[in-house]
Amino acid sequence: MKRYFITGLLIWAPLGITLWVLSFILGMMDQSIMLLPVAWQPRALVGFNIPGVGALITLLIVFITGLLTANFIGQRLVRWWEALLHRIPVVRSIYQSVKQISDTVFSPSGQAFRQAVLVQYPRQGSWTIGFLTGTPGGEIAKHLGNDMVSLYVPTTPNPTSGFFLMVPKADVIELEMSVEDALKYLISMGVVTPTAPKATTAIELPDADTYVGD
Repeated sequence: MKRYFITGLLIWAPLGITLWVLSFILGMMDQSIMLLPVAWQPRALVGFNIPGVGALITLLIVFITGLLTANFIGQRLVRWWEALLHRIPVVRSIYQSVKQISDTVFSPSGQAFRQAVLVQYPRQGSWTIGFLTGTPGGEIAKHLGNDMVSLYVPTTPNPTSGFFLMVPKADVIELEMSVEDALKYLISMGVVTPTAPKATTAIELPDADTYVGD
């Protein structure tokens, strides 16, 4: 009986968590329905709320925004809007930081979080998975040198928190697995093993003397 219960739990638990996450995201997106006049909202038109209408409105707003800002006039409006925000002290700092992060992560030409790597952390001989976020720049690059990479090492099972590291490029091993497989491996705490690449080659680990941590 215990085996049957565990088997059923393994089937329903991922489905339940997936539905809960989707429900949370759709619930957040549905809040955009409040942008419509009260007379245009589903409750006023049909007498009850229709789940998902706000999510469709959110997607439509995002699409139209991208469509309008893709031309010269739209880009001029965006620059004018950003110049206005940069004149507000507190808003300027928050907006500029968020914009730099979003431009780096979501840019098609960006390399942030496009590559999973192995790195020794937090001690010698202890390995974990990290993600390349770029290379150090500015004053930091002047002090550390050019042959360095920036890494994000997430915690498990919650990958939204983690540690930012700057390490020599020679101390990391680039993995062939996708970022999605690496995240699955982290979130499952090693239970979900990534699929091995078709053409496997022996990977030579760096010396145990090179590690990141105390």
